[in-house]
Amino acid sequence: MNYFDRDLESVHQMLVDGELTSAELTKQTLANIDAHEADLQAYLAMNDEALAQAEKIDAAGIDPDNVLSGVPVAIKDNLVTTNMPTTAASKMLENFHSLFNATVVEKLQAAGAVIVGKTNLDEFAMGSSTEKSAYKTTRNPWDTNTVPGGSSGGSATTVAAGEVPASLGSDTGGSIRQPASFTGVVGMKPTYGRVSRWGLIAFGSSFDQIGPFTRTVKDNAYLLNTIAGHDDHDATSSDKEVPDFTAGIDQGVQGMRIALPKEYLSDGIDQSVKDAIQVAAKKYEELGATVDEVSLPHAQYGVMAYYALASSEASSNLERFDGIRYGYRAEDPKNLEDLYVKTRSTGFGDEVKRRIMLGTFALSAGSFDKYFKKAAQIRTLIIEDFQKVFQDHDLIMGPTAPTTAFAVGAESTDPTEMYMNDVMTIPVNLAGLPGMSLPAGFSNGLPIGMQLIGKPFAESTIYQAGHAFEQNTDFHKQTPQLGGK
Repeated sequence: MNYFDRDLESVHQMLVDGELTSAELTKQTLANIDAHEADLQAYLAMNDEALAQAEKIDAAGIDPDNVLSGVPVAIKDNLVTTNMPTTAASKMLENFHSLFNATVVEKLQAAGAVIVGKTNLDEFAMGSSTEKSAYKTTRNPWDTNTVPGGSSGGSATTVAAGEVPASLGSDTGGSIRQPASFTGVVGMKPTYGRVSRWGLIAFGSSFDQIGPFTRTVKDNAYLLNTIAGHDDHDATSSDKEVPDFTAGIDQGVQGMRIALPKEYLSDGIDQSVKDAIQVAAKKYEELGATVDEVSLPHAQYGVMAYYALASSEASSNLERFDGIRYGYRAEDPKNLEDLYVKTRSTGFGDEVKRRIMLGTFALSAGSFDKYFKKAAQIRTLIIEDFQKVFQDHDLIMGPTAPTTAFAVGAESTDPTEMYMNDVMTIPVNLAGLPGMSLPAGFSNGLPIGMQLIGKPFAESTIYQAGHAFEQNTDFHKQTPQLGGK
């Protein structure tokens, strides 16, 4: 199966018509992953039961009303599963097996999807390149000398390489949208609360959100249809009604008012990226939308606020990894304190330890007002900026990332330079808004991503505008050659 030429609807029709079985499809998918894995390093674990599960679905019959019935899907390895280990790409969770499945996993399985494996990420989702994994470095299929972005780099890569039609990632500060931009696929970070986080290993609890990667906007809407909705296990999940995100996707952008913040085209953004976004703005005007320049004056402080707040939450969430209850434990401790120190010193990687220390410092008695409280105040100002723009506009557009994919190792020694990769995506997480990246151009053979940001729970508007752009451009039809091979 070549997923470059097939969307979910056409694959589903082949399954319904009996031209293909789920078992055949799964076997081809696993063979495709195996053929690329040495070059891409996208997976941390494969599902040994995938083929048997596909055969079971064939025996029961493909559900004609469910587009995911019998379709292979991959998930990020910070979503817990009972039949595969969950490591979050950390030595701290090496060989950890959960006693339950994440809610999104349960929903995919209930829809008949076949989960083929679990994808690589930056350790505990902390990174922007998928170089911070304790196990392997994932490569960008457009050029294997470059990174795929992060932290959901494995999930983005496997879709971009045509190995699977869809995957799930998680987005705390841009970890779905930035890798979607770097690899030329569609990545949606839904509104905070739209998707249950039950079974997602927590990084920043007031930021984390699970979302889908696909090759097309409509495929993405199908995935969100499946995983969205309230969950009694997650008190932060919304009970707001979930619409059919594919229902009005063909309505176009005639009369839509789109805002283009001047800060999103300022110094520090690569000229090729600026050019692509300005061309995209003209395309929207040709399609009947109005594009206005606006200002998000406090967006420039988003990165600083985010790293104070998210690191504070991370320092609390990762406190549970102490070598006592589960996961990695250091050998030969002298006493209980030595066990804690040795386990956390050797179990966590440098980036995770850096953020734990940053967050612990921000929460300390002498620093709380100066850093955490100030960052929380900035978060409020950023939320108010978005609310002001959305009084007169339906959407906000801009670049997803300041540059295209950078070379492997290029930013690994400078944490602050790495953090700036998320400067365009972090404000969306601070405000809890939905945001999607989709292909909008190329520079030197590498994809450029455009970000569409919507009002809370207005994912349908984002999909509608994204689909209109996609139907009138061909960026999503171009395919990588896996680094020229």
